[in-house]
Amino acid sequence: MDRKSIAVVVGCGILLVLWVFVITPKYLTKPLPSAPTNEVTAAQSAPGTNGVATAGTNGAPTLTTASTKAAPQLEVNASTPEQLLVVTNVNPLNTNQNARYTFSSYGGGLKLVELLNFPEVIPSWRNKKAQANGVASLNSYTPSPTLAILGNSAVQGDGVFTLTRTATGVRAEKSLTNGLVIVKDFSPTTNFLITANVWLENRSAGPLALPEQEWTIGTATPMNADDRGTPYIGLMWSDGDKFTDMPGASYFSSRNFACMPRVPPAEYRITQTTNIAWAAVHNQYFALAVVAQQAPGGVVMRKVDLPSVKSEDEVREYSTNGYTAAFVYPATTLATNQTVARSFVLYAGPKEYKTLANVASSLNNNLDAIMNFGKYFGFFSKALLLAMNFVHAVLKVPYGWVIVLITVALRAIFWPLTASSTRSTKRMQALQPQVKALQEKFKDDPMKLQKKQWELYKEHKVNPMGSCLPALIQWPVFIGFYTMIRTAIELRGAHFLWVTDLSKPDTMFLIPGINFPVNLLPLLMVGVMVWQAHLTPPSPGMDPGQQKMMRFMPALFLVFLYFYSSGMALYMFVSTLLGIIQTKVTKTGPVAAVATPALTPAPKKKK
Repeated sequence: MDRKSIAVVVGCGILLVLWVFVITPKYLTKPLPSAPTNEVTAAQSAPGTNGVATAGTNGAPTLTTASTKAAPQLEVNASTPEQLLVVTNVNPLNTNQNARYTFSSYGGGLKLVELLNFPEVIPSWRNKKAQANGVASLNSYTPSPTLAILGNSAVQGDGVFTLTRTATGVRAEKSLTNGLVIVKDFSPTTNFLITANVWLENRSAGPLALPEQEWTIGTATPMNADDRGTPYIGLMWSDGDKFTDMPGASYFSSRNFACMPRVPPAEYRITQTTNIAWAAVHNQYFALAVVAQQAPGGVVMRKVDLPSVKSEDEVREYSTNGYTAAFVYPATTLATNQTVARSFVLYAGPKEYKTLANVASSLNNNLDAIMNFGKYFGFFSKALLLAMNFVHAVLKVPYGWVIVLITVALRAIFWPLTASSTRSTKRMQALQPQVKALQEKFKDDPMKLQKKQWELYKEHKVNPMGSCLPALIQWPVFIGFYTMIRTAIELRGAHFLWVTDLSKPDTMFLIPGINFPVNLLPLLMVGVMVWQAHLTPPSPGMDPGQQKMMRFMPALFLVFLYFYSSGMALYMFVSTLLGIIQTKVTKTGPVAAVATPALTPAPKKKK
């Protein structure tokens, strides 16, 4: 590396330190109090306002941010004790489908989902007792349980339901003073699914006007301290064909482009004139989705303030947010003895593609879009995930070695293309004396110079763009791998050599004094990338600016991947190392020498 490259790498390292130890503590953390205050009592919902929704045209969704009234909240009679019913669903054929569901009389809905075979925190060298922190849970700290009906007193009353066990699950019932009777039946099944049927019946002597209602979907929360502030927590919704992912942290951020301050909106609200098939609140690896058999009129999401969490070294305390969402059903009037029935299917489980694909097929929708493989390179992400799981199932090897094997397979597939590119670069280097002679001879006639250069390349069967083609073709695969690793729950807790979790950085130790993590795999990755750059000189026809950019690529990859999944750094390390081997092997082949004829400069034009 030359001095400029070293300066860039050092500069990137300084930026990393500033981000982790200056920007983050200043804007994203608060000092740890002297007395313990992280005891969780109840979640507080952020003060929000309810936008006035306007219908879209031509079936297009309309985003509404105007606010004129307070957001509906679950109001219960606190003098009545909360009743909880717990149902444990065990499938003897697949223990990974074990789940425990807690239903609450406050709001008459699903308050908590515990996934018994998924740990809340993956043990690491810094957190040896992580397994004692419990299991992965969904809907934690939610202001209202799933399928709670929010509005005014006409649909809430005192908010307290009566819970009873049924042969298949739980029933929640409530009779309001205005004559409205609400009955909800919940039945857990397989594949992390719960069927829910809700009836609203008017038993009064006259018509009963019901206001606009919000039917709670759930609350997206970080799974643990490592998930704080990630872009994976938020709301997804679909019309059955296309889906929209709305990260809560970016939508409700108080900072805009270039960290410019902004007033965050009170809510995210979509009104839809055609169909809303499902909506889901999710974090990186788990989701709570509600499929509505009777399409609602819209979806709304709001920010929720959660109890703060401590860093693993217990030096800092981080403020965290969750994001609660609800279906919006329009106001209606029920005639005497009229009943409105609404049916839902709830999915509360891991973002595991095979399971979600089976559920989506059975429900005839696109619920597997929760994986969010990406709109442009999703095909590659899905194919790589299926290939990774296939190799793991057939060879029975850990996922770390699966990544290595898939990387080798990809390099083997692209071997002919990259070898051809290397040979083309070598021929270009052999032609450099002639190219320089042409440049000297026709320096005053750029058009003729370009023509002569192309004639030279054609004569010796050299394609100046040949070295760029492999990179362009492999780029979708790189993006696909990047997205696949981000969404693959199979890598959560997967071990490889010294790596305890391939979904997280492979931190070896913290630098004393500044507590900066030393992640080994990204450093090894940059090392082999610098080695490869040294072995592969830039193409002779490449623009000097592009040459400088390629020289700084290792530093850019270090910045982008240092705190990313170690599985991605492993892929890049192995892929680059194989590229070095290929370069050495290809260079051993004979290259025809090119004679350099003496070229006399062209006579200068008379002025």
